[in-house]
Amino acid sequence: MSGASGVAAGRSRPKRALLLILGMALFAVLIGLGTWQVQRLHWKEGLLQTIDQRTHSAPRPLAELEKQFVATGDVDYTPVTVTGTFLHQGERHFFATWEGASGFDVFTPLQLDDGRFVLVNRGFVPYDLKDAAKRPQGEVAGKVTIAGLARNPLAGKPSMMLPDNDVQKNIFYWKDRDAMAASAGLPAGAGLVPFFIDADKTPNPGGLPVGGVTIIDLPNSHLQYAVTWYGLAAALAGVLLFRLRRPAKAG
Repeated sequence: MSGASGVAAGRSRPKRALLLILGMALFAVLIGLGTWQVQRLHWKEGLLQTIDQRTHSAPRPLAELEKQFVATGDVDYTPVTVTGTFLHQGERHFFATWEGASGFDVFTPLQLDDGRFVLVNRGFVPYDLKDAAKRPQGEVAGKVTIAGLARNPLAGKPSMMLPDNDVQKNIFYWKDRDAMAASAGLPAGAGLVPFFIDADKTPNPGGLPVGGVTIIDLPNSHLQYAVTWYGLAAALAGVLLFRLRRPAKAG
């Protein structure tokens, strides 16, 4: 009997060793995922703090933000004021929703005194009012001063799930600044400010576009994810400990 028990115990040792190796590898992966989420949590909290500080700061001249963008590549959510004349025939339309309605954010080139242009998101219009001829009051003529938030350009399409922009139909599903500018009918050789501006909620004549559509709502579930991964690691450790402390079955 003792010999059979010894053979069974001997056979169980490789299984226990394999269980321990696999269990420890999975444990390390779970701990790594939890730690990564903690790091992401600190990053997200810092980002939210930066956004809050920027959005509550005083508006800055465009020239200052251009210098900052050259130096850091980041001016997102910084208040800015800019003066120029809209090139309304160059409107570009970004598919969007606002307060439950589908439609478009209207990006319009604003010509500056130095001849360059900046793309301004003037705000939202309902789907059936995409055509500017249906909202002529909002096509403001002459020099205007716009207050709003600077927005960084995207480096590329943010998700493969998004449709490709339909430039021919003037429908953009992601904010491709270069494609918007290239299709807006700007004068040949015109310079372009390297970021967007989202206009604030100052009412436009006729009520459209509806300004102030910048969404500042970044989800922050990293703590929940970290707790989940660490919890799974703790549960796995408990299971491994229980299994390894069980005596080997004889026969």
